[in-house]
Amino acid sequence: MNAPSSSRQIVWRSVITVISAAILIGAEVLGAAFAGGWALAILFGLGDQGTHILQAVLFALGVLVMTAFIRAAQRVEPFTKRG
Repeated sequence: MNAPSSSRQIVWRSVITVISAAILIGAEVLGAAFAGGWALAILFGLGDQGTHILQAVLFALGVLVMTAFIRAAQRVEPFTKRG
């Protein structure tokens, strides 16, 4: 049997575009998670331990947002094409 002749090539322009956008948006999302956790903890008087827990929860939500962003961006800017 012969192997399929269609090979995939990486589209570096798309990969770099998505990674660059992810770095920019990730810095904003994760920075907002830490700042928001700090601010909300002060607002509700949660103390140091509560601050860290709230920041960790918001950080995890930020990671989920970034994962969803990268998956959606990959659909718009495919990382591979058939050669």
